[in-house]
Amino acid sequence: MDDRAPPPETARNIDRLLAVMARLRDPERGCPWDVAQDFSTIAPYTIEEAYEVADAIERGDLPGLRDELGDLLLQVVFHARMAEEARAFDFDAVAGAIVDKMVRRHPHVFADAAFADLGEQKAARLNADWEARKAAERAERGETGALAGVARGLPALLRAVKLQKRAARVGFDWPEEAPVLAKIDEELAELRHEIAEQAGHERLQDELGDLLFAVVNLARHLKVDPEAALRHTNAKFERRFGKVEQSLAAEGKSLVDSSLDDMEEAWQKAKRDERRPDRRETAARQTEEKEPIR
Repeated sequence: MDDRAPPPETARNIDRLLAVMARLRDPERGCPWDVAQDFSTIAPYTIEEAYEVADAIERGDLPGLRDELGDLLLQVVFHARMAEEARAFDFDAVAGAIVDKMVRRHPHVFADAAFADLGEQKAARLNADWEARKAAERAERGETGALAGVARGLPALLRAVKLQKRAARVGFDWPEEAPVLAKIDEELAELRHEIAEQAGHERLQDELGDLLFAVVNLARHLKVDPEAALRHTNAKFERRFGKVEQSLAAEGKSLVDSSLDDMEEAWQKAKRDERRPDRRETAARQTEEKEPIR
């Protein structure tokens, strides 16, 4: 294992960050807002900063990613400082624990030479070993059961994927996409029935949740991240809706002054405009393929 220390400036900046947080949390000289916070009030900001990191990555914004990672690191330091004040643990303990965990879960890198000659079986063996070590760690924490330890605070789509993957590891899974699609049809039919029966909110929520869970399962089978897929669609909706506003404005109309038919027409135009370049590229490729080689 390479135990070389980080560059002095890195350690110095971390020390500065820890000192800044200690000052912010000082009851007498600190910031009243920071002093008033606790784990539960800061948790939503931690989640928000993690999403902003993901957003910067999706946009390919490396300068923005640097800033967002800093904001996320601040959240880690904030929680560690509050834990230190409660005499539970400090930032050094947090860093030490994750270092120990990564070394423990990567014996093929840091200790165990038994993986060297596995050839094509290496990836499967490493994955099985990784899961076994995580299961052992959960057992040490008293978390028993195939689904134990899946954090309840995760976003619902992500937690659904994790629950389904856990169930699949013990054989509770369909072998192909067809029965998953059939399940979606079944859940959609049940939701339609409840809507037709004018069911109450609780029943509709239950059936809609079942449908969403089935759709997430299909995404998992197709190896598509449902969270990423929905973010992509959100961005597409924003882009097209912006074009709807522009199109209506060009006609001297605003959204509030436009009928649904007007907006639908502008929406369909926005879709056609987005798809047209793809069709031109396809036509160009087809023309090239038909041309004789000279």
